[in-house]
Amino acid sequence: MNDDRPVLLETRGACLHLTLNRPRALNALSHTMVRILDEALTRAEQDAAIVSVLLTGAGDRGLCAGGDIRALHDDARASGRASLDFWRDEYRLNARIARFPKPYVALMDGIVMGGGVGVSAHAGIRVVTERSRVAMPETAIGFVPDVGGTYLLANAPGRLGTHLALTGRSVGAADAVLCGLADHHVPSRLLPALTEALGEETGSGASVEGIVQRFATPPPAGELAAQRAWIDHCYAADTVEEIVRRLRTSGDPAAGAAADDLLAKSPTALKVTLAAVRRAARLGTLEAVLDQEFRVSSRAFEQPDFVEGVRARIIDKDNAPQWKPGSLSEVDDEQVARFFAPLTPGERELGLAPRPVHDTSSQGGAQAG
Repeated sequence: MNDDRPVLLETRGACLHLTLNRPRALNALSHTMVRILDEALTRAEQDAAIVSVLLTGAGDRGLCAGGDIRALHDDARASGRASLDFWRDEYRLNARIARFPKPYVALMDGIVMGGGVGVSAHAGIRVVTERSRVAMPETAIGFVPDVGGTYLLANAPGRLGTHLALTGRSVGAADAVLCGLADHHVPSRLLPALTEALGEETGSGASVEGIVQRFATPPPAGELAAQRAWIDHCYAADTVEEIVRRLRTSGDPAAGAAADDLLAKSPTALKVTLAAVRRAARLGTLEAVLDQEFRVSSRAFEQPDFVEGVRARIIDKDNAPQWKPGSLSEVDDEQVARFFAPLTPGERELGLAPRPVHDTSSQGGAQAG
């Protein structure tokens, strides 16, 4: 008998095992799933008998393909606001996972994209396999990387994160580890044994990290390490136009292919994404970056490119989006800046990062000596 609950919860020994359970939709996240995960973490945090948490995905295609894009598309077309409520809770969950006080293990097997990265790549222990394909592909649908993705990519070595953010390309196990999106590679055939060991051994005082390391092996060779020279040079440019020009003139066929990738993406999404990654590098904390991403997502949700991108890539699948504006030159700095402007009181900021304490020492009061 099939269990149709969207998230399955099972306590195995001292491990709370959470399974995203929408395999036909590649375990795409709904608002209900986000709430269930948050409630489960509350339970795990408060229950002294729970030593660790394990996140997996049902089926054999992947952990999670992201948020429920069709639902977001329909809400945008109807000028709804449910998507913003979803993101508010989702981003709070992402931050909670990053700060969770007990070992949180994410098995990033198969496809892990968008919201799937949000519930896994902020984990304390992140496991990829030879089947893993990890990506933040938002620019292809006229959107901008979120769920803390710009924080993760801003902290990748060199300009690798900028490359992945703009192109939306997926990476395998070795490159996910190189970019700081994962920690360990475990062959997919060993995942059942790893899951069993986490359930049986964590309650006896065994180190969760040590259990995972016991199953870890070197990943198959990646691609990005050998491409660092042209990636770091081209993506260091100040503008998307200059990045494209450098890619075109680098002489490396892989760089030329990356330029082609960029020119197929939403021009607005590309420029906002570049600004978002650069700003994320300066913000410092995941919470501050999530606050920024919520502003950007709220603005991107209102733009025609998001609805058009989902239509072209997901719904009609004609892969011929008509972006507005249609060229990089038509997107100016003022348009980009609007995505980062504070939200109105009626819209409500996410508010995860603490507000800075106002310094009154120079305003007539006694000063410390």
